[in-house]
Formats: sequence, C-alpha cells, structure tokens
Amino acid sequence: MSPDTPDFDAMTRDIAEVPAVEVIVTVAVNLMSAAAVKLGLTEDGDRHKDLDEARKLVHALAGLLDASTTEISSFHAAPLRDGLKSLQLAFREASVVADEPGQGPGEKYTGPVYR
Repeated sequence: MSPDTPDFDAMTRDIAEVPAVEVIVTVAVNLMSAAAVKLGLTEDGDRHKDLDEARKLVHALAGLLDASTTEISSFHAAPLRDGLKSLQLAFREASVVADEPGQGPGEKYTGPVYR
C-alpha cells in the first residue's frame, strides 16, 4: 500500500471504538463550524460568505439535532441547540430578503426563529 492510500481497515477499527454520541456531536460541531464560515462569522468574514451554502448546513444541523434528540443527553444537546439558534439568528441578520417565520434554515425542525 502506498503512503497516499488510506488504510481503511485501520479507519474502520478506529471508528468502531467511538461511541455513537461522540460521532453525532462531532458531526454537529463540524456542521456548525462550516455554517459559521459560510455565514461570514469568522476572521475572514465576507471572504467565504455564501448564504445558499449556509442555509443547507444550518438545515442539515437542525435535522441532525432533531433526529438525535432522544439519542444524546441534554448535556450534549443543550449547547448544540444554542449554537443552532445562534446560527439561525445570524442567517436572518445576514439575509437581505428575510424568510417568512418558520421558513428559515432548519425552522422546519425548530419552529420559527425571530430576530
């Protein structure tokens, strides 16, 4: 095997040892981070801003959190829900044309988010 070829057997062994809650939380944090970048909330600001991409990421995050609510403890879920709401509010603030209440990214799962 060349040094550039991933070792899928090792990766499978590694992921097999990770609890499901940790995988869910890691994916949620990655979605949150990517959404923040696409919302222009990082040091680079507008350089990577793309509201269409941000909408998709926030919606996916909301769906993941909605689907996993009963699977992860409130210890993990509460800060993720807070982060989601912050991203939804940031999206509303960044949008030139505001979505109707309940129509913003992820609001299908969370209910309307107001400024």
